[in-house]
Amino acid sequence: MPRVSRLAVMLLAFPLALGACKKKPVAVQPELVAPVTPVNPPPTTPANNTPVVDDAAVRRAVEAARATLTQVIYYDYDSDELRSDARATLDEKLRVLNANPSARLRIEGHTDERGSDEYNLALGRRRADQAKRYLGDRGIDASRIETMSFGRERPAVSGSNEEAWAQNRRGEFQIVAGGTDLKAP
Repeated sequence: MPRVSRLAVMLLAFPLALGACKKKPVAVQPELVAPVTPVNPPPTTPANNTPVVDDAAVRRAVEAARATLTQVIYYDYDSDELRSDARATLDEKLRVLNANPSARLRIEGHTDERGSDEYNLALGRRRADQAKRYLGDRGIDASRIETMSFGRERPAVSGSNEEAWAQNRRGEFQIVAGGTDLKAP
């Protein structure tokens, strides 16, 4: 019988020994609890580090700025002097105008039905000019504001009593430029 060398025996035994040590694969158990996700996850920033913008909040801010710029002011009977509530409204307009240098306004002066057409047109003009002067004295360039008078021709409400007259003695504001890209102050 041929003699088997020790080396040959070792070479044959080595793979058998390795096979005996081999472990069986372990089955992976799925997790019994699902991962928790927040109900309202915080906004994330894109890779370029620009903040995430809430479009609804931006629209609300723009509409608030537009409402401020178009808010009506009121005057006392036969007067072009700004009342304290009118000055407060104009101060709010100042904030929006300063934040929006491309915005331009038209101020329309109105009167109640009492008085002649000529007198009411002149009074409506003085009312609009007084509001423009107030804004100009506080830094708004006069070229951004135009004025006109409608006198008694466009009443806000109909009626011949003090309540109706008080609502018709007013200054109305129209945005004539820069209204599409308004920013909140």
